[in-house]
Amino acid sequence: MEIGLTYDLRQDYLDMGYGEEETAEFDKESTIEGIEKALNALGHTTKRIGHIKTLVKSLANGEKWDIIFNITEGMFGIAREAQVPALLDAYEIPYVFSDAFTLAVTLDKGLTKTIVRNLGIPTADFFVLKSIDEIEQVNLPYPLFAKPIAEGTGKGINANSKISDKEQLKKICKNLLDEFKQPVLIETFLSGDEFTVGITGTGEDAKVVAVMEILLGDKAEAEIYSYSNKDNYEDRVSYRLASEKTAKKCEDVALAAWRGLNCRDGGRVDVRMDANGIVNFIEVNPLAGLNYLTSDLPIMCGLKKIPFNDLIKDIMESAIKRVKNY
Repeated sequence: MEIGLTYDLRQDYLDMGYGEEETAEFDKESTIEGIEKALNALGHTTKRIGHIKTLVKSLANGEKWDIIFNITEGMFGIAREAQVPALLDAYEIPYVFSDAFTLAVTLDKGLTKTIVRNLGIPTADFFVLKSIDEIEQVNLPYPLFAKPIAEGTGKGINANSKISDKEQLKKICKNLLDEFKQPVLIETFLSGDEFTVGITGTGEDAKVVAVMEILLGDKAEAEIYSYSNKDNYEDRVSYRLASEKTAKKCEDVALAAWRGLNCRDGGRVDVRMDANGIVNFIEVNPLAGLNYLTSDLPIMCGLKKIPFNDLIKDIMESAIKRVKNY
């Protein structure tokens, strides 16, 4: 099978003048190399395409592939992760991972939490702040937690994201609105342990590959899996597999959210316990990082002794099965 690779290479955007945090979600060359080697080892041939603009040129030139392995995050717009899948849909070219609709919905954390809550899945109470003038409408108990509504990799999250009073809330929300030019998601702060759940498969075939606990060290920004903590994880963060009892609780929440949001093939669901030990949905990552050394999904697979090539095999088998059954 010939597989086209679509991705956003971080260095390309840094060379264009974009900053470190702006490009935090984009991929390293080593990530693309690792995926390509894994696909080749599984017997597939690969063709590097790159970001959406090079994909447009390739399509205009009449190029075709059996399937696209798509990990593009996109640069502009709140539905940026959906742009490449939507384009591929228009050309009737199948692709790996979630479709344009799911990717557009799940990047909006407020909309995602609304759907999850309506599905009966526990999630922290929240308010979506679109303007600083709405601050008086926030009627949630402190402490609170605030973050941009449509960012990943901990962007916009730091030691000040846990908020103790209205004055701090107003200051933090104003900063986030000004910097990210998008609404702010304000949530009741969850004080319990945090986990990320790796999933492969689609619908009823979806399965949990591992549940990993995130442990913040002495050098980390306290209580929060922030952008800085993620960027400096070697010195600040450690990981371990959850106990069997805890893992089961996390699995139930994660799989219900994964299936309810129509996510496909592979990714992660982040969850955290509240003060009563109830597992709450935080967010879903339908385009989870796939660096074989540094991304959470491969890390947790490594803890379970699952080789990276086997992870990619599971993802591809899910995608190929979908395409054959379509």
